[in-house]
Order: sequence, then structure tokens, then C-alpha cells
Amino acid sequence: MNVRMDYGLQGLNLEAPETADVFLVREMKPQNDEAAAILDALRHPIGTQPLSTRLRPGMTVVVVHTDITRATPNDRLLPVVLAELEAGGIRRGDITLINGLGTHRPQTENELRAMLGDQVYESYRCIQHDVIDETGLISLGESQKGHPLFLWHS
Repeated sequence: MNVRMDYGLQGLNLEAPETADVFLVREMKPQNDEAAAILDALRHPIGTQPLSTRLRPGMTVVVVHTDITRATPNDRLLPVVLAELEAGGIRRGDITLINGLGTHRPQTENELRAMLGDQVYESYRCIQHDVIDETGLISLGESQKGHPLFLWHS
């Protein structure tokens, strides 16, 4: 059986055995006002306090977003999140966006602009995590199971 998955910009078609269990997500009715729905989720989250209660003027904030291999509408999510951060007293210059690449390749400038939108790309510090470059890693010791722990800084 052919299974189509949202992956990257083009999607991905896979051949799966007929005996495979395939779970399809049901279509959801789109929101009338997407930005308002995102803002409502930030202001009324499930199981935690609103984002605004955690913000203080003078704070620095990092927002990690998905890379191009994920079908995430970063260009629609981030403007609402960033506006909420600024409304909470965070200066634009104190906000950094990190493209969470994992082991994927860095995105080109054109890909970043397409993912984030020109306005966001041009208005905020945008960096890409580099899992290969160990010079940006700080050792935090080891986990309880003896695995090395590192923190990345730019």
C-alpha cells in the first residue's frame, strides 16, 4: 500500500506492506482566525501558566523552531509567538531564533526566508544549530547512566 507523509516541502511517498498498521490523522476543521487561535493557546495553555507570566523586561529569550524537514507552519506560528514575547516586555534584540537541525543539513538563506517569512528573518537574530561543531559545546558532566551531557551556546 502507498502511504503519503508530510515531510519537507514535497512530501514523501512510502510503500508499506498490506499487513502494516497505518494510522491516519483525521482532518480537523480549520480555525477561522489562525493567529487568534495561536494567541489563545499561548494565553490559555493546558496544564501550565500563560507565557506572559514567565516574561520580564530585560530577559533574553531563545525560540527553537523546526527545520525544513518538518511540515510546521513556522511562518505563521512565529510572528504570533514573537509578538507575544514583545508584548511581555522582551526587546526584539533580546530574542534569538534557533533552527533546530539535529543532524540535518543547514538551510540556505532562501529556505530560511521561506520557512520563517522575510519579516521574521530580517527582524530577529536567526542562527542554525551545528551538531558537528564541538567548539560551541560546554560539558555538563554525565547523566546518571554515564552518558556525556553537553550544552550548546552560540
